[in-house]
Amino acid sequence: MSLTWRQLGVVSILRQFRKNGNLWCVGAPIDLNLLRAFAAVHGKGSFSGAAAELSVPRSTVSRAVAALEEQLGAPLFHRTTRRVLTTPLGRELFERVAPQLASLSGALANLPDQSSVVSGTLRLTATHDLGTMVMAEAIARYVRRYPEARVEMELTDRVVDFARDEFDLALRLVSKRPVSPSLVGRKVGTVVLQLFGSPGYLARHPAPRTPAEVSEHEWVTYGSLPLTLTTARGKQRAVTALPRVRGNDMFFQRELLRNGCGLGVLPTFVAAEDVASGALVRVLPDWVVFSSRVMLVHPPHKQLPRKVTAFQELLLDLLAQRPISPAKYSV
Repeated sequence: MSLTWRQLGVVSILRQFRKNGNLWCVGAPIDLNLLRAFAAVHGKGSFSGAAAELSVPRSTVSRAVAALEEQLGAPLFHRTTRRVLTTPLGRELFERVAPQLASLSGALANLPDQSSVVSGTLRLTATHDLGTMVMAEAIARYVRRYPEARVEMELTDRVVDFARDEFDLALRLVSKRPVSPSLVGRKVGTVVLQLFGSPGYLARHPAPRTPAEVSEHEWVTYGSLPLTLTTARGKQRAVTALPRVRGNDMFFQRELLRNGCGLGVLPTFVAAEDVASGALVRVLPDWVVFSSRVMLVHPPHKQLPRKVTAFQELLLDLLAQRPISPAKYSV
């Protein structure tokens, strides 16, 4: 924050410092942090004491005072090896600016605490499955708890541009590559894809006992074939199959699997309720088609806006209650 010497009302004490007959520094903007450093040194009688009061390095205070003295064109302190003495100009300057600084500090202290207010529009993005199965409930909790908040949600499987699209937070799958260095990511789970089929389909077509038998079955798919199945010990088998039905949406595929159209791949958290109810059965349960970290990602900020941290807290609480990771995968 900066004001001018004229705005601070201390022009009169500068009239002794003229340059070419003009008050050369009267209209110059002055950083209030320089004045705070100066006032702290005067009050504490030392640069180290001022640094402790302001919670900054001693060198920062020293540079601030030097910058202020350079702008004034005169020293504010006499420095010795043992102590710091304020010059006559420094004492007069302190008497004039101290009330102004106190008034500004009081005004700032009386402003509403925006750090605790959750309002404004929160822009979120997630993949279709994570957005539908996880983020939707978190958003519902968020808008119920914070009536002044609004949410814009984009469901997409594409790689998003945070800067261009102005997203605040994303829930994304990150497999092997690290999160972009321009973003901050936190792992919140692991998505695991496995094979599923309905009891009706498996009654007509007995469940495969090995990956080699998978190719003999009818398939419903929204992805590419062939697939590679992997065990926990790293054993791999390639599977080739001809899809009976191919689509481009996971939830469309889930409906077809429920209706007995064949075998297919689903994230375990998407299939969990159907497995619990008996609508779907896990096939080759020791084999995994794919696994990926789930990351909560946001742009780097020294301090995240309260609307972002409030949603994060709700989402993490929800994930703690209903983890998306299978039991053997830790967050």
